[in-house]
Amino acid sequence: MNIEKNIYEIKEKVTRAALRVGRKPEDITIVAVTKTVGCDEVFEAYKCGINNFAENRVQFLLEKQEDERLIKPDINWHLIGHLQTNKVKSIVDKVSLIHSLESIKLATEINKYAEQKNIISKCLLEINVSGEESKFGLSPDNINLFLDQISGFSNVKIEGVMTMAPRDESSEMIRSYFRKLYNLGIDISKREMHNIHMSYISMGMSGDFEIAVEEGASIVRIGTAIFH
Repeated sequence: MNIEKNIYEIKEKVTRAALRVGRKPEDITIVAVTKTVGCDEVFEAYKCGINNFAENRVQFLLEKQEDERLIKPDINWHLIGHLQTNKVKSIVDKVSLIHSLESIKLATEINKYAEQKNIISKCLLEINVSGEESKFGLSPDNINLFLDQISGFSNVKIEGVMTMAPRDESSEMIRSYFRKLYNLGIDISKREMHNIHMSYISMGMSGDFEIAVEEGASIVRIGTAIFH
């Protein structure tokens, strides 16, 4: 495992993909997904210039945050996995961004505990653009109803959208899903609701992040390509 070399190569690929479509490379944030590695590898990535990290399970995120090497003011933690409502209380004030808001039940719990802790919880809408039954996420057809339901929430702020592309699809199909998410983000931004601001489009992982950058991603979530 050569984390420094891997990060350098990923940054180069992000830069080239951005420049191909006239984007600024600095507008894309690389989030290192740490679910398969320990704190040693996370700290190594931090030393190589990565300061955004993501976990898909609350327990592992909290454990990593306790490592004294990772208690840094410039480290941001993201939760990218399915968030159970009974885990909200322990995580809502521990992350910079929740990528997986996909139900009104979950939004209600986040709003409740964020209010108790006197914070604004920043979240991304997880949208199942591919329609895969095995994936979590809002159906594109249900987005407007969902937004109407959370419009009165004072402690949840929607900062953007997120999706996961199917693993075994062609590049052309993956590109179409990413393009659809980008367009959905534009549509949502037109709602002009007080707690919605489309700052981020989170899409693309180790196998498809270059396509995601070309299609407008501002956050790419990369695990295997960094930690292998």
